[in-house]
Amino acid sequence: MLAALIGGFVIIVLGVVDQTIAFSAIDWNVIFFLIGMMLTISVMRETGMFMYIAIKTAKIAKGSPLKIMALMFMATALISAILGSVTTIMILIPIVLLISEELKITPVPFIITMVVASNMGGAATMIGDPPNILIAGATKFTFVDFVLNLTPIILIIVAFSLGLIWLLYRGKMRVSNERRAKIMEYNDKNLITNHKLLWITLSVVGLMLLAFIFQKPLHLENATIAMAAGLILVFVGSRKKVETIILNDIDWITIFFFIGLFMIVEGLVHTGFIDLLAQGVISVTNGEPKTTSMVILWLSGIFSAFVDNIPFVAAMIPMIERIGEVITDPVQIKPLWWALSLGTCLGGNGTLVGASANIVAVGIANRNGYKISFMDYTKIGVLFALESVILSSLYIWIRY
Repeated sequence: MLAALIGGFVIIVLGVVDQTIAFSAIDWNVIFFLIGMMLTISVMRETGMFMYIAIKTAKIAKGSPLKIMALMFMATALISAILGSVTTIMILIPIVLLISEELKITPVPFIITMVVASNMGGAATMIGDPPNILIAGATKFTFVDFVLNLTPIILIIVAFSLGLIWLLYRGKMRVSNERRAKIMEYNDKNLITNHKLLWITLSVVGLMLLAFIFQKPLHLENATIAMAAGLILVFVGSRKKVETIILNDIDWITIFFFIGLFMIVEGLVHTGFIDLLAQGVISVTNGEPKTTSMVILWLSGIFSAFVDNIPFVAAMIPMIERIGEVITDPVQIKPLWWALSLGTCLGGNGTLVGASANIVAVGIANRNGYKISFMDYTKIGVLFALESVILSSLYIWIRY
């Protein structure tokens, strides 16, 4: 965050970009969308819903580690598509730590596969992962556009990934019958701490998702919808704690990181760097849409494994806009955006530093005494990233 803000103001001080231009480059639709979602999630957490989902999942699996892993993988992917990858990880990783403690097994395989699932699920919708939020802000694609174009391939990738989990972990995690019985004894009904607030929250979130789906006829932007939902829930459920929520539950580090990032990217545009990058891609592909989409997909997938995907996609957006001046057919330019989304979101699984969710999850694990090294994560994550990008390539090539 500090580096992004320093970078943003350094380019102003050095005269690379005028302050007015730099400030106008900040996408407030993205900023307030993120704040609205953080407010919504803060109230949802108070209901106990997330703890209930995790324990219920473990009980459905009857304490079997491999089944718990598969179910948590699917649950993480699903929740990430709605609440975002980083938020889902922050909610679910502490719960899987509890489950693994009760089963007396290491939580490391669970944590790694859940991180992978969060990045996959986040790629499925407009609101699931920061790269998609940035792409939505740049293109005006709707929630439905993301679902129709990205969710099908994510469902396929998740299905293949479950098979990969079976190949990697079958027979490697064993639990005694006594430990399984202890998990089954949990009274999950008591985990919901506020039933009334839960139903109100689910209703508001449902209306929020409907508003995203019908945002074009409603003439509403993403930020307005998310902020309306978040403010309503805070007013209904937590208005007495509003100052605490604003101070503690809104991730201001992320918010200011995005602000600095928008300013830096505007500097890259003004210096001509983005134009050079776009010209380089076009010179390789000769402007042929399918080939260009493949280059963007693999370029994004490889770079996002080593560079956090948020700044990478922010730099790539103006590049694709420049390519759009060469490939002028709007139908042919759309696959490039989907390639960018899939490459950045799924390529981020490749290494420990590829996505914010990876770093957050490992940080939680380390604070609880479970060390996950760069290689521990990468030797598993790269398999899922490679599988995902290959399947995405086939999908984009065949469909578009």
